[in-house]
Amino acid sequence: MTQISKRAGGSSGRRSGKVRLDQELIIEAALEVAQETRGATLHAKELGVRLGADPTSIYRHFRNKQHLMEALLDELNARAVRAVTAPPEHWQERLRQLAQFTLVEYRTHPAIAAEAMVLTTHGPGEHDAIELMLDAFTRAGLDAEGAVQHYALLSTHILSVASGIAIAHAESDPKSSDDAPSPWYDGPILADPRTHPRIAQCSLQLAALEDRELFMRGVDSVIQSAERIVTARTA
Repeated sequence: MTQISKRAGGSSGRRSGKVRLDQELIIEAALEVAQETRGATLHAKELGVRLGADPTSIYRHFRNKQHLMEALLDELNARAVRAVTAPPEHWQERLRQLAQFTLVEYRTHPAIAAEAMVLTTHGPGEHDAIELMLDAFTRAGLDAEGAVQHYALLSTHILSVASGIAIAHAESDPKSSDDAPSPWYDGPILADPRTHPRIAQCSLQLAALEDRELFMRGVDSVIQSAERIVTARTA
């Protein structure tokens, strides 16, 4: 029995009697549906079945679907921040952990991750993530302008690449294990070596690229950029 059905006293998401909905219950149910289906889209009908309510009743508690998706995305941001365990003085590791846990949450909830690059939640989860990144780059020794620039670079990288990985994973094989290989390039590059000799020369290396490894390399590149700037300034 799911957490939602336990709270309401029913089974399989269906309950007798009138359903008393609130934002917290809807968010909890939507996260469960997104995790279980692993699809690239969250359907109101599936959410209504889980809640045992008419799907239209959801929007008595959220202005529209965008408002609901903002709340869901903000909860994923909050979960990623809460999972960070490195102390503030280990700023590099805090940023790496934030990136790793964001990718985990996005891959687990791809229908919500799909909105990451088009929605700004303005919620506490988003604010906590921004605060963590700005604090980390400030502790690195960057001034306010440098901290903001590196936050923007890292945030853009995390949101865009993690959401892209999540969507690709959902569209290819949503039921596969999160530990399954995740190639960066889907299939071999069938280029004519006479016209594209460099592709032919590097075909094995291109096929070996793994999206999660590249994701973390991008995170490390932003961290290393901050370190170089501070080192050059103090040299």
